[in-house]
Amino acid sequence: MSSPSSTTGYPKAVLFDLLTALLDSWTLWNRSAGSEQAGRAWRAEYLRLTYGCGRYVAYEQLVKQSAVHVGLPESSALALEADWLQLTPWSGAVEAVQQLQPHCKIAIVTNCSIRLGRQAAGIFPVKWDAVITAEEAGAYKPDPTPYRLALDVLGVTPSEAVFVAGSSYDMFGTASVGLRTYWHNRVALPLVEGAPPPEIEAPTLESLVPWCSRFDISAHNKLPN
Repeated sequence: MSSPSSTTGYPKAVLFDLLTALLDSWTLWNRSAGSEQAGRAWRAEYLRLTYGCGRYVAYEQLVKQSAVHVGLPESSALALEADWLQLTPWSGAVEAVQQLQPHCKIAIVTNCSIRLGRQAAGIFPVKWDAVITAEEAGAYKPDPTPYRLALDVLGVTPSEAVFVAGSSYDMFGTASVGLRTYWHNRVALPLVEGAPPPEIEAPTLESLVPWCSRFDISAHNKLPN
């Protein structure tokens, strides 16, 4: 495991959403759907289903269900799974994670099955301190359970960690747990109605490491509940 430095202002842990914040899953979904328009609709329905699901239902089942809901054949979901390891990191994602690793623990909290979540996490050339999936937690984000499980595994409190979100649905969960949040909004998604705003929203990860380097536990205590 990484050894957090006591001489920096970094948090003790940085938790990442995987399939939207770190990986360009949009391109793979679009290709599996046959077009960008169909892929966007499918992906949006998948996000709606998973973030509204609560208790864990097989991830692969939800992917197929969301495809059918938007008029796609189940073969689109099978193509997505067959090409799963063609997922690619967003530009700057590998560098950001590698720059953070010497200073803090790094972990994944993803709405995915254990099998596919670990395969996707393995695309990154780093040693994760924890990879927490919805299947392992027994619930999908933004239920607080996956975030809290990751914190427990890492041995840190919410005030000692930050979360890097890929979708504003995550903000419901991070707000309830008390995690300061950086929203990597790569594809300019709108803020979901009712979602608490993140501390930072940015179209890239360029600001992540500087933001983390200025982390101060006392600043967390000043944030509104």
